[in-house]
Amino acid sequence: MTFLNVKAGPFSFLARLEETLAPKTCAYFLALLPYTQKIIHVRWSGEACWIPLGDNALSFPVENATSYPAPGQFIFYPGGFSETEILLAYGGVRFASKLGQLAGNHFLTVVEGLDQLNKLGRLTLWEGAQDITVERT
Repeated sequence: MTFLNVKAGPFSFLARLEETLAPKTCAYFLALLPYTQKIIHVRWSGEACWIPLGDNALSFPVENATSYPAPGQFIFYPGGFSETEILLAYGGVRFASKLGQLAGNHFLTVVEGLDQLNKLGRLTLWEGAQDITVERT
């Protein structure tokens, strides 16, 4: 199993790559490490934060896809109907865009620090974009 350190705002998490369930998505993300970006609160999906990656749709297989990620699950949407993005659920989520419900590849799961996810979500909602860094342990 591969574990990654995630730092978002003032919070730290340990997350497990879902390499068996989403091997191509995980390999793609591993190639981006160390990954640094801004995370913002979602517009349509509920209690989640996301990293918008623009309008460049990527050719990607559907792997371990869900519209309802559980708290601590990261999903990757390769674009198409909406922009390319990574989403992190911290509460109830129905992954969607202005065009309706979407599904993304669940590729990363928080295994330590779940108790801080809600705080991250509230901070991002009320105080705006937060830095996020993902790197190997």
